[in-house]
Amino acid sequence: MPIFKVNAGKLKNLSALPLDKEKNLQQLVETNLMEVLELHFLASEYVTTLGGRIDTLAVDTNGAPVIIEYKRNKNDNVINQALSYLKWLKTQKPGFFEKLMMDKLGNAVADKIKLDWHNPWVICIAESFSKFDIDTVEVVPLRIELMRYRYYEGDIFTLEPVTLSEPPLPQAIPASSLQPLEKDTPSVVELRSKATDAIRDLFDDLRERIMALDESVNEKPNTLYVAYRVSKNFADLHIGKNQIKIQLRPIDYVDPQNRVEKIPDGYNWTMDRRVYLKSKEELEYVFGLIEQSYKNVL
Repeated sequence: MPIFKVNAGKLKNLSALPLDKEKNLQQLVETNLMEVLELHFLASEYVTTLGGRIDTLAVDTNGAPVIIEYKRNKNDNVINQALSYLKWLKTQKPGFFEKLMMDKLGNAVADKIKLDWHNPWVICIAESFSKFDIDTVEVVPLRIELMRYRYYEGDIFTLEPVTLSEPPLPQAIPASSLQPLEKDTPSVVELRSKATDAIRDLFDDLRERIMALDESVNEKPNTLYVAYRVSKNFADLHIGKNQIKIQLRPIDYVDPQNRVEKIPDGYNWTMDRRVYLKSKEELEYVFGLIEQSYKNVL
């Protein structure tokens, strides 16, 4: 997507520039990891017991370990390398990762992050990806996200997810239409099964609206909720029996009905606003709040 600069009412198309060295990309992302991806930085060039080096090791705000690999040239098979590191990580005991969190983040921060050892994931960052890369990610039933970066004149940097193929959105969600993430990670079908028929229908309507916001929206079931994200999460849907609790980004909402609540600081949620959805009559208004949260991550 071209980037334009406005100058005296005229648009100037900014040229994409190569970074001087690929290492500069890694340093730039690591220095700004919380800002660009909402991840806590843990280590750079982390040496595994097998002798490999993980480019960047991090933990997300929900406690899931994250491996980040950077594609340094078009021939690098970065996805297979990242999957090898993920396999290694899953064979380790969680104690080593908890110690790494305490050493890097301090006990106060690490204690607030509940380690989600069952849901590690991978981010691969590159200037471009081949069709082979994308096909691999689409068929591997693991948590992998491809991110495309651009560096433009004027020191403008962009990082956006690569759009993958999505199955058509059905009115009812059969299990076959949703790819499993991990053995221990529930699917959307499992998360919505706890609700009444009315709440399941409400979730299906809301899900379809959210996915229609942008082709780049990704749906990620987690242990407790379904997350929707572009570059960052903008809506986390906790499906209960008689309601849907929706956590949103920490912004000032246009909310004439005063439905958005602030989650107490002690919970240490990045998504620290919440709203509840209980009936079809509330759907239009609540979706408008979700849309405001979505626009905050663009």
